[in-house]
Amino acid sequence: MSQTHVSAPPLATLAAARRSIAVISHPDAGKSTLTEALALHANAITEAGAVHGKGNRAGVVSDWQEMEQKRGISITSAALQFELDNVVINLLDTPGHADFSEDTYRVLTAVDAAVMLLDAAKGLEPQTLKLFEVCRRRGIPVITFINKWDRPGRDILDLCDELEQRIGLQPTPVTWPLGYAGNMHGLIDAATGDVTLYKRAPGGATRAIEEHLTAAQASERFPQEAADAVETMALLPALDVPSFLEQKTTPLLFGAALTNIGVEQLLKVITTLAPEPAARPDVAGARRPVDAPFSGVVFKIQAGMDKNHRDHVAFVRVNSGEFRRGEVVTHAQTGRPFQTKYALSVFGRERETIETAHPGDVVGLVNATALSVGDTLFDPSGPAVEFPPMPVFAPEFFQMAWSADPSKSKQFRKGIMQLDQEGVVQVLISQHRGDGFPILAAVGPLQFEVAGFRMEHEFSAPIKTESLSFSVARAASASDAALLAGKNGVELATRSDGVQLAMIRDKWRLASLMRDHPTLELAALEADPDSL
Repeated sequence: MSQTHVSAPPLATLAAARRSIAVISHPDAGKSTLTEALALHANAITEAGAVHGKGNRAGVVSDWQEMEQKRGISITSAALQFELDNVVINLLDTPGHADFSEDTYRVLTAVDAAVMLLDAAKGLEPQTLKLFEVCRRRGIPVITFINKWDRPGRDILDLCDELEQRIGLQPTPVTWPLGYAGNMHGLIDAATGDVTLYKRAPGGATRAIEEHLTAAQASERFPQEAADAVETMALLPALDVPSFLEQKTTPLLFGAALTNIGVEQLLKVITTLAPEPAARPDVAGARRPVDAPFSGVVFKIQAGMDKNHRDHVAFVRVNSGEFRRGEVVTHAQTGRPFQTKYALSVFGRERETIETAHPGDVVGLVNATALSVGDTLFDPSGPAVEFPPMPVFAPEFFQMAWSADPSKSKQFRKGIMQLDQEGVVQVLISQHRGDGFPILAAVGPLQFEVAGFRMEHEFSAPIKTESLSFSVARAASASDAALLAGKNGVELATRSDGVQLAMIRDKWRLASLMRDHPTLELAALEADPDSL
């Protein structure tokens, strides 16, 4: 008896069924809570963990690191993949704190759209503004979700005006609240006028209980609130998909992630409006089509996901082609073959072996010690490709570190090297101090806290540190180094990628050096955190 062979869908079809989304915002706006709620509404989890509060976040899928659960903050990005209505969603939760902006920036290189959360009471905050600007420069369309509308907040039109005036994005309503902030009865569907009323589920861990009304029924039950909502919503333009993809408008939704209100509508926007993966430019500017042979970029390396094995996982965004576990690919930076035997689909800390992945998907490669953030992998049977490297931010804080226990020197060196490879901190070696006393360089001081915590708890190599009085770093050429040798308020050190840095006391000392030595170059580093 013959069997019917069912051929696999073409790559273009598989890519069209993918959505790669980052969740970004200012700290404490509710990113991890929303990530939980999205997974809950997609039936990927049965109970949201974030509702247990910051003092007990053990249930939060995306905040899986021990320190995150103790502090109640996200200190690293987390990847979650789930499927809804035949669409595969790759959802990346990011840290909101400015000290971890490098990690957020890397995530934004791996997605095709972003969900930006605004706190209903606070609106656009400094880090929110920076993240919007990053999305703009990277061509990433933004969906706006105004969170915590079940609590007292600002006037709705003031928030809309702020979006347009401060970041140049015209909000176009998808949902609109019935009732003001702190007294929300439900949400109006901007396209149909129908209303969904919500009743919080006990404990808030499961989906809210819903009641659906027609526009006429809502007007009868809530005459004044419905009239006010229709009147204010009419002041804004209707949803327009082309202008959203061109970053001229932002679909606007309201809700409360903690009580699971408005989350289902947001999921619908992600699956129906967010762009599918598209061709991405290589280092030469040529765009690699999604149906070209496999290629991908390492945008993150994360250790400590498995306490039993202390392994680390390289997260790869698939840019083109089909990834197939076990096949040997080429590591573009070295030209060497790379074995993909251990490949995972990642859901927070949970992991599952996968056989294939497609454009837009995120693949976790286990124990990929040869890989660094920004590296490219590609199928050697097709044309070679290398994608642009990740920019390294200019550090502003510096500490000298050494092992608290001399007998742990091996663990100390291994841990420091791994933290550098992951991008937790930058590691600099000064000839003056030697490699036993590396200098940790960071965008923000919380990175040092993370590094110290992980050195003690993951590598069993507690460290001691001493703050250094530098706040500026510049790339120093050989001639720069000769001029700066022995100068007060300056120290030279080498980054792990071979770039020599001049650490300088402050911007005034930098200005005086440049004035006294006109031949100094002291180039700015690849990226500045203030540019975010």
